Amino acid sequence: STLSFQVLLKSDAPTGDVLLDETLRHIKATESAETVQTWIELLTGETWNPFKLQYQLRNVRERIAKALVEKGILTTEKQNFLLFDMTTHPVSNATEKQRLVKKLQESMLERWVNDPHRMERRTLALLVLAHSSDVLENVFASLADDKYNVAMNRTKDLLDMDPEVEAAKARGAEMIWAVLAAFNK
Repeated sequence: STLSFQVLLKSDAPTGDVLLDETLRHIKATESAETVQTWIELLTGETWNPFKLQYQLRNVRERIAKALVEKGILTTEKQNFLLFDMTTHPVSNATEKQRLVKKLQESMLERWVNDPHRMERRTLALLVLAHSSDVLENVFASLADDKYNVAMNRTKDLLDMDPEVEAAKARGAEMIWAVLAAFNK
């Protein structure tokens, strides 16, 4: 099953991204291959396994937010919530956000291919991550009602596909389907 897909390292060449490179080092260092589900839990901090602490990424959300601040996508603000202050990271580059929203909207409307295996892999991955982050409705919210319904129905049909079946046909996108299976679990 896709939930038991093991992550095998094809290359440990540095990517230039600190978190990705750290992840590659962790995957390389594991004595036995871990499943997609286990890596998601370890890398997001969703699990606490004393035997695998060395493979957990520390402060993932904060580090991702910091990297996006450095790239000018987000900014950092302090918000006061009665008894405590909290750091937030609102979007500062609306153009970049709009570019991604438009890309997803177009992929489900004008550039719809009616076959996930003909979709650009990065777009399919973005769609799966937007779904898993529960922001897809926001992505389509600015559309007219008829287009909103078409985009949401196509997205639902796509995300309701059986990851096991689709992974078997994927030819290079198996990991995307395994991630979807893990998030849908």
